[in-house]
Amino acid sequence: MEYVKIECFIPEDYVSSVRDALNETGALTVDDMYDYCMAVSKVRGSWRPLEGTNPFLGQIGEICEADEAKIEFTCKKELWKVAVETIKKVHPYEKPVINVIPLINE
Repeated sequence: MEYVKIECFIPEDYVSSVRDALNETGALTVDDMYDYCMAVSKVRGSWRPLEGTNPFLGQIGEICEADEAKIEFTCKKELWKVAVETIKKVHPYEKPVINVIPLINE
């Protein structure tokens, strides 16, 4: 079976909501033995909203820094699109950073 790793940066207040939503899709289930399998790390993010954006945090043209959480999990390759769409539905940013990384597993 093929797997991917998905990682995303999200405000800490949204971690539980995205975890619950992802678990409902089966994306956080490992080998039908465990669910809700996701790692969370605290990070400090920075960005500058440009003209024409509607930032969740920060002001247009000014660098913004905030504490965030990095969530990461491994899921079956066939679930990656559902997982990404689920994150986008819950995530408050208009353009969240979501990385999907293919894995080599034996």
